[in-house]
Amino acid sequence: MDYLLVTCLALAVLLAINLLTSLFTAALWLCLSRRASRWPAAVRTKVLFMLRLLPAAAALVSVAVFFIPSYVLYEPNPADEVVGPKLLIIASVSAIGIAMAAWKGFASARATRHLAADWIRHAEPIAIAGRGMRAFCLRHPFPLMAIVGVFRPRLFVSQCVIESLGPKELLAALEHEAGHLAARDNLKRVFMRACRDLLPILPWGRSLDRAWGRAAEAAADEYAARKGGPAALDLASTLVKVARMVPDGVRPTMPAGALLMGEDVDGISWRVLRLTQMAEQGQAFDKHVDLIFSAATWGSLFFLLITVAYAAVNPHLLKRLHAAMEQVFPLLS
Repeated sequence: MDYLLVTCLALAVLLAINLLTSLFTAALWLCLSRRASRWPAAVRTKVLFMLRLLPAAAALVSVAVFFIPSYVLYEPNPADEVVGPKLLIIASVSAIGIAMAAWKGFASARATRHLAADWIRHAEPIAIAGRGMRAFCLRHPFPLMAIVGVFRPRLFVSQCVIESLGPKELLAALEHEAGHLAARDNLKRVFMRACRDLLPILPWGRSLDRAWGRAAEAAADEYAARKGGPAALDLASTLVKVARMVPDGVRPTMPAGALLMGEDVDGISWRVLRLTQMAEQGQAFDKHVDLIFSAATWGSLFFLLITVAYAAVNPHLLKRLHAAMEQVFPLLS
């Protein structure tokens, strides 16, 4: 087997499927965005997360399950083709993308570890009643309340926040962070940042990350306000007080952490308005949307498993796929 040829072809197929699925994902979100604004925020974050990972997942599954087996089974030995300049360039672009994805994941994990270590050196442990996590208080110029880390999350709170908030407001802020923890938003954020797809360079795709961040904050607000109107108003009051303490021109960024303020400080007014509406009208969650999403998710996974099983027991499918690749290969020579 020509390992260089199969590697270059696999990388080229990976890039092509990634590009096509990215275009499909961007167009799909463009169609869904208006309707999705009426869904519960928790459902909206799940949809956005799946759309964000779809291009990379589709490309990896297609190459691993279909392309490589079809090549191994039906490519003559020795192969008739050679690695040409076009194929080499395309494969190099794909390989660079994979290397960048690996680097993003490594850099995010390292930055999170260094940030948490630095904060712990300047912080004091504090007790948070009813919370099964380590919590620390530190003096920091930014009004900080954040859960940092993926597998061993830690809660960091700046001294100015503790001194400025009342007991109920502090509890509402902790409930918001607990919402991020329950949804595993830090882990999702790592996957999204390391995901190697072309969505960021597409006109509509760039909005997907921002939409997920906005929806994740709204979902955590919903989680904190689930106990009723007073809890929603306490969180709204908390956001207003903390927003007033943010230094001018500062925009927070977290490698793998969930800030109370979120990364969009300008979006605080929208969240406060939404919380006050929730306090007045109550949370009108549409359970039908959640059920439809869950059914669609499990249905998609079941369809994927059936497809993989069908490919494994039906050699004719792989043979046709290899024949199709033989028709495409001359264009890459």
